[in-house]
Amino acid sequence: MSSQMCKSASRAIRSLLSASKNSRFCSAGGRAVAAAAAAVSVDSKLPLLASVYTNGGSANAFRGWLPGVFALPVAAYMVQEQEAHAAAQNERTFIAIKPDGVQRGLVAEIISRLERKGFKLVAIKITVPSKEFAQKHYHDLKDRPFFNGLCQFLSSGPVVAMVWEGEGVIKYGRKLIGATNPQASEPGTIRGDLAVVVGRNIIHGSDGPETAKDEINLWFKPQELVNYKSNEEKWIYGVN
Repeated sequence: MSSQMCKSASRAIRSLLSASKNSRFCSAGGRAVAAAAAAVSVDSKLPLLASVYTNGGSANAFRGWLPGVFALPVAAYMVQEQEAHAAAQNERTFIAIKPDGVQRGLVAEIISRLERKGFKLVAIKITVPSKEFAQKHYHDLKDRPFFNGLCQFLSSGPVVAMVWEGEGVIKYGRKLIGATNPQASEPGTIRGDLAVVVGRNIIHGSDGPETAKDEINLWFKPQELVNYKSNEEKWIYGVN
């Protein structure tokens, strides 16, 4: 269902639900119900609405299509859910495997965990950041006593910088990574399974939408980000 069609169907449904509070809906609502059914039922996933309006739309026929009216809120929810999915699908986050993760040979393990979840890799490179670059990355921690050590460690060896895309990837990516302190991380998370101490917690992930945007822009040029449709998306999201 196209975005425009979703919006049109949603407006029609809202109008119907409002009109149902008016007694004149019984005599005039039949044609409106049929229109909504046509608008929504273009998508074969919503066949229930196709039988909403079954005769001339007279007041006596109200009982004939009343069950269909009750189905309208369900259809409205489905329309809104599809629109929300389309908007959320393009969310991106920055994730980096730190020098300790690279040196320990954990790159493939970490990437596979994110891929198995269903997230899509849209940018990747290996680089040794300078200390000045590390200071830009950790600029929000510049007043912390461990700031210099943190920057020195990030610039001490190769880092695998990545951008991942998916619905809820920022929030859930952080869950997959685990708590900053590996000993406080749940088993099953990357840090919970693969790290021991906070100073060597192997991975970094953006903690919010604004941070993700800033970090992606810091580590990658726009042309380094790839836009493509994965063949697996219809099996992950159910969108054909």
